[in-house]
Formats: sequence, structure tokens, C-alpha cells
Amino acid sequence: MTPPRAELTLPSPDATCALAARLAPRLSPGDVLLMSGGIGAGKTHFARCLIQSLQETPEDVPSPTFTLVQVYDTPAGELWHADLYRLSVPDQCVELGLADAFETAICLVEWPDRLQDLTPSTALSLSFDAGSADESRQLSLDWSDPRWDGLVAELLA
Repeated sequence: MTPPRAELTLPSPDATCALAARLAPRLSPGDVLLMSGGIGAGKTHFARCLIQSLQETPEDVPSPTFTLVQVYDTPAGELWHADLYRLSVPDQCVELGLADAFETAICLVEWPDRLQDLTPSTALSLSFDAGSADESRQLSLDWSDPRWDGLVAELLA
């Protein structure tokens, strides 16, 4: 059976941010978002908007490209933002504590291909690509866990 898929066009960075803000309050510890796409595709912008929308007082949200993981305390629970671009083997993900965080925190993972066998089967995958217009993005959402069915339908409504 083919897993569910939804596709949408985000016409601007503001639209990308608005989608992240609509998704954020629906997330809870144990939810994992796998964000893929080339450099500059909008992964970090999406993550930044999502994180800031969960913070009581929005703060600066740096890209974790060099720190690998940034951890935030939010009213929704602990949130981990990971950028795995610089990792070469999945064991490094375990060393960072990601495998445990997948169970206990909301996790946003950029460059999820680095996880390989550690990829949670319950995750929601978001694939970002440049759209046909300047600053627009094409977003594909893929999932297999029924937990995401209603949530994605709400986001697209």
C-alpha cells in the first residue's frame, strides 16, 4: 500500500511561516518531523517559525548547522532542532541523544537521510523544493502513521 502524501505550494516565506505556526500547537513529545530539501529550500525557516510559535516569548532561533542540536523548553514540551548535514554515520546521531529524544521530545530534523536505520517509522516527512515563483516553495508531506492523517487534513483545509 502506498503511504499517504500531500503536496502544496507555499507562495512566500510568510506562507511557510504560517503553515509552521498552524502545525506547532498540534505537536507533542514523541512527534518527529523529518525536513529534507537542498540548501536554501526553507527547512530552517520553517523550523524557526515553528519553534518561535511555541515559545512563550519568541527568541532568536539559530540554525543548528554547527552546534548540530539546539534544545528548547516550550509549553508543549522539550523541542530538539537537529541539523545532521555534517554527520557521516548514524552512530553520531545516537551519540547526540537523538534516538532518546525521538521518544521524549518534539524533534525537528534537517537532513534526515543521515539517520538511515534510526529514522522513526512514525515521523512526518516534509520535503521542501523551490517553487516556480521567486521565494515560493513546493512542500510534500509523507507519512505512514495514522496519527498524521487528520492533522495533515486540518493543515490543508
